[in-house]
Amino acid sequence: MELWFSDYHTDKVKMSVKVEKQLFGEQTDFQRIDVFDSKEFGRFISSDGSIVFSEKDEFVYDEMIVHVPMAVHPNVRHVLVIGGGDGGVARELSYYKEIEEIDVEPDEVFVDVCKKFFPDNARGLDDPRVRVFYADGLRFLRSKNDQYDLIINDAIDPLGHTAGLFTKEFYGNCYRALKEDGIMVYQHGSPFYDEDEDTCRAMHRKASHSFPISRVYQAHIPTCASGYWLFGFTSKKYHPLTDLNVERWKERNIKTWYYTTNLHKGAFMLPRYVEDMLEEEEN
Repeated sequence: MELWFSDYHTDKVKMSVKVEKQLFGEQTDFQRIDVFDSKEFGRFISSDGSIVFSEKDEFVYDEMIVHVPMAVHPNVRHVLVIGGGDGGVARELSYYKEIEEIDVEPDEVFVDVCKKFFPDNARGLDDPRVRVFYADGLRFLRSKNDQYDLIINDAIDPLGHTAGLFTKEFYGNCYRALKEDGIMVYQHGSPFYDEDEDTCRAMHRKASHSFPISRVYQAHIPTCASGYWLFGFTSKKYHPLTDLNVERWKERNIKTWYYTTNLHKGAFMLPRYVEDMLEEEEN
């Protein structure tokens, strides 16, 4: 008997992965978490029936959400990762010796599952600079002011239990928690399907009205909806292209599988339909 996992991108579109076996399944207070093993994507984890990441393509997401802002900001010392329970974002941040503190605010069960089944990601949480706080992200931010150089919103669902991390209040709290030249990046979702468009529009509208600099960039991630994913880049000071320092980033000699400084530039060159959507919300 064949076992297939189906991730419904819409009511009429689904992506199915042939599964070798299920490794874990549990309903937490916040979400349903499952871990499967497959030949095509290796192990992958899902939340409420949607794939969060797989062993084969997680590097795309983690590299693009970390190295893009790190190649722009000249002096990152203090970082906050909201979500980040798998450790992949912390792993990429750990390659930067100048970082002094990495605060991570994850889902506790998600952390435990990833430590067991995705040790290559979870090792990022073992960096001595990482401090893990099991707290509500929105509440955690309310007490922070002028503290972080970089905030990475790695929350997985703008409509589910983490919806509070995509509100106007959240972006305002991030603005206050950032230093005067701080950067915030966040996953922006997929703009391709009609039912996802409203969420993309709302996120950009709130972010662009909260920060003086707000841009969107893209990546190809096979297990994401339509295989096409957007990220948001917001900043009080730095522009993701004009302030990109290619030489400084290359001097770090960080090994990557997806990110390059050339790709960095191209990632901000968006399709016309996406540009039009974003411009409408800015205006």
